[in-house]
Amino acid sequence: MCLRERVYDFFVRKLLCIPAFYNTIFFFSLILYQKTFQEIPQVKASYIKYFGITWNTCLLIFGISLSFIQSAQANHNLLASHKADLFKMPKTAIKITYPHGQTIWNTADTVTLKWTTRNIERNKTIKFYLSKDDMVVQELGIFENSEYAEGIVLHRGLPAGDNYRVIGIELFPDDKYSIAKYATSFFTIKKAPRPTKQAAPKPIEKPAKPVVRNIFDGRKLTYVKELTVKGKEIRINLWDHGRKDGDIVSIYLNGEAVVSEYYLEYRKKTFEVQLDPTKPNDLFLYAHNLGKFPPNTVSIEILDGADSENIVLNSDLKSCEAVLINVKE
Repeated sequence: MCLRERVYDFFVRKLLCIPAFYNTIFFFSLILYQKTFQEIPQVKASYIKYFGITWNTCLLIFGISLSFIQSAQANHNLLASHKADLFKMPKTAIKITYPHGQTIWNTADTVTLKWTTRNIERNKTIKFYLSKDDMVVQELGIFENSEYAEGIVLHRGLPAGDNYRVIGIELFPDDKYSIAKYATSFFTIKKAPRPTKQAAPKPIEKPAKPVVRNIFDGRKLTYVKELTVKGKEIRINLWDHGRKDGDIVSIYLNGEAVVSEYYLEYRKKTFEVQLDPTKPNDLFLYAHNLGKFPPNTVSIEILDGADSENIVLNSDLKSCEAVLINVKE
């Protein structure tokens, strides 16, 4: 038993018993005195009466004080319990087991990914990237936490090198202050031999498709998703997906800035945009810096009436991720 508990036990169990004991003796003595001496002077009777009232008032105040002490002790124990539970919150983690340092891939190969996780549910999603040094060169995909993914095709245009690695990031974590990330050790990618040329079949004429923007301000645009909405007016929520590290970004719609040089925060920023119903609308993220932890990662929620779609976009100083939005006819 700690010192605080001993002091509290002393006040409740010991000191409370002492006044109760003397109070009992006092009233029994008073009854005996009145029976023995029937004629008590009025002054003495009044004195005994007021002394009894004062004595019982002191006992009442003492009991109330002990109740307040007990309530404060209970509140303190509850607060300490909640604080302990906060620090026991499980941390999430990802470990990519394949590829590893001895892996050799060829460009245009179909590859697989293997990983293990801790405290991440099976229905959660993880996004994987292929990077060369610190530059993201290909998005490998978003997969549920099944610890295995296959059928991923590498870009044929990847340069050969032994400085590639795969990066995995947990999407939409329960604790936004603890986002699981993992980067493999460096491995090798080699150039695949060129395929033999064959006579090209006569092209079949197809209706001309609208031209989609692929480059903006010298940066390559990579479209990660295509959406179809009901109306040409939509609302967009924007916030920092990872930790707050000084990212400054702009959001462009069809080449025009709708949010310019915005300092990302955890709090959502909401804005409304007008879509062009006659063509696909490109919405992309433009990074003005890399912050402390590149690349810049932004969570975007697109609201179309009662429907919504959550998307994570990444950007660095050489490439931008984008979304293609069509208006339903």
